[in-house]
Amino acid sequence: MPPESVEVRRSSRRRRTVSAYRDGDKTVVLIPAGLSRSDEEQWVRRMLDRLAAKEKRRRPSDDDLVLRAKDLSHRYLDGRAHPDSVRWVDNQNHRWGSCTPDQGTIRLSTRLRGMPSWVVDYVLIHELAHLIVPSHGPRFWALVERYPKAERARGFLEGFSLAAHVDQQ
Repeated sequence: MPPESVEVRRSSRRRRTVSAYRDGDKTVVLIPAGLSRSDEEQWVRRMLDRLAAKEKRRRPSDDDLVLRAKDLSHRYLDGRAHPDSVRWVDNQNHRWGSCTPDQGTIRLSTRLRGMPSWVVDYVLIHELAHLIVPSHGPRFWALVERYPKAERARGFLEGFSLAAHVDQQ
């Protein structure tokens, strides 16, 4: 893997704070102009580590998804949902997730990657609830509504879908 591209920008207006963000395939680190070169190197390393940790939280692996699903099942579904597998898939362009209850499999669209964790958790709860109640009847929705941010997450996803649809026109 090639070394990461980093651009350091010094600012005379910046006094104490250091920040960083991704800009395409490079990382931009903003530092005060008066910072020494050795302090600059330490801050760059620290900010790269922070960004990597933040991205890992926002883009969990399949293994992370399984652990997250089990935790959500215990917290909101009395531990009744037991998925055999939970994984990311990139062939779901019209759904956020899907579940095959008789096989215990849950698949989440890679379109969710990078979305807030509470939105991904909502989709996981929705699919976990299908392991208990396969249909979308009142019992199913009662389980989903145990997740405190269910309504907020649905609104987020609806808004995201609407914005994506508008951008395609």
